[in-house]
Amino acid sequence: MTFARDDALTRKLGTLLKDIRACRICIDDPIRMPLPHEPRPVLQASASARLAVFGQAPGNLVHQTGVPFNDPSGERLRDWMGVTRDEFYDAARIAVIPMGFCFPGYDAKGGDLPPRKECAAQWRARLMAALPNLETCILVGGYAQKWHLGEQAKKSLTETVRDWETFAPLWFPTPHPSWRNNAWLKRNPWFEADLLPVLRRRVRKLLKR
Repeated sequence: MTFARDDALTRKLGTLLKDIRACRICIDDPIRMPLPHEPRPVLQASASARLAVFGQAPGNLVHQTGVPFNDPSGERLRDWMGVTRDEFYDAARIAVIPMGFCFPGYDAKGGDLPPRKECAAQWRARLMAALPNLETCILVGGYAQKWHLGEQAKKSLTETVRDWETFAPLWFPTPHPSWRNNAWLKRNPWFEADLLPVLRRRVRKLLKR
């Protein structure tokens, strides 16, 4: 019975991922302005994954390669987690699912635009239902924190991350690992001193199973 259930979950998720990777809703039926380039949804997931990284949206480098967190931010994130590149890209153990699946483009100042709203509305609830084995989820940035924590999220990202012990071990809220947050990391040394050691131990425990 267990094998049959696992096979059914795998097939269900496989069909869902195929549909997501073919998605063109932000071009064909956008909420506001259409995506400024061809869609290229980037994510990895498996029904067997016990650990997940829920981020914001792919950057331009990730858009070009089709590999999640395949950029300097990903290097820092993997350091925060205490994992190797091979471990991080093992979809059977780690799901990597942004709030917006496609690179959203740049704003007038050259920064990345927010995640497209179409993605979460269309896909996220179904995707979460297809991942029943998740035991720990890293919430990278405010968009993921607000969606997954709901009313439990604080007024600011800093307040939410500072209250991480309330959410752990199921949720670990973090800032985005971008270089743009270097100043935030310097102002909040408790993040690296207190949160990261616990996160690394939790990640290692799940990967050893």
